[in-house]
Amino acid sequence: MEAKLTLKLDKTIIETAKRYAEKNDCNLSKLVESFLKSLASPDTLSKKYSPLVESLTGIISEDEAKKWADEDPRIRNLLAKEQ
Repeated sequence: MEAKLTLKLDKTIIETAKRYAEKNDCNLSKLVESFLKSLASPDTLSKKYSPLVESLTGIISEDEAKKWADEDPRIRNLLAKEQ
């Protein structure tokens, strides 16, 4: 069953999304529907991080991260948010 949905978005975002949909041979409704389905999929709901972030996990040792945190307050803040 289909239902109508009205969204208020920035005009630039709408135009960009329309171009993307056209390049990918679909319409904006199908694009939004596909995105919302991906958010609600069991795989997405069980993952805390994006696939890219997960693939990068472990590249830097915890000791290296702590050393960088001592040198850079931005990294220190990120590590503090993780805990």
